[in-house]
Amino acid sequence: MAGTVTVRWFAAAGQAAGRPEESLEVDGATTTQALLARAVDAHGPQLGRVLPVCSVLVDGQLDERRSRVLPPGVTVDVLPPFAGG
Repeated sequence: MAGTVTVRWFAAAGQAAGRPEESLEVDGATTTQALLARAVDAHGPQLGRVLPVCSVLVDGQLDERRSRVLPPGVTVDVLPPFAGG
């Protein structure tokens, strides 16, 4: 099933992506890792340098392995480490 997911880029990830949020196409077999790789291709290597230290949540649930298959309609949050916790 094809559709879109919302990706919300926070802090340094948003700076690297050049935007705080965007909608990206998924095809029913797209994993979190594949989606992020497409985003690096679209936004450049600076995003690729930031992503390894980021936490990734899919609809509020941590996806440590970035292996979750993304159905249309979910929200992916990309959160770099924040200072001052």
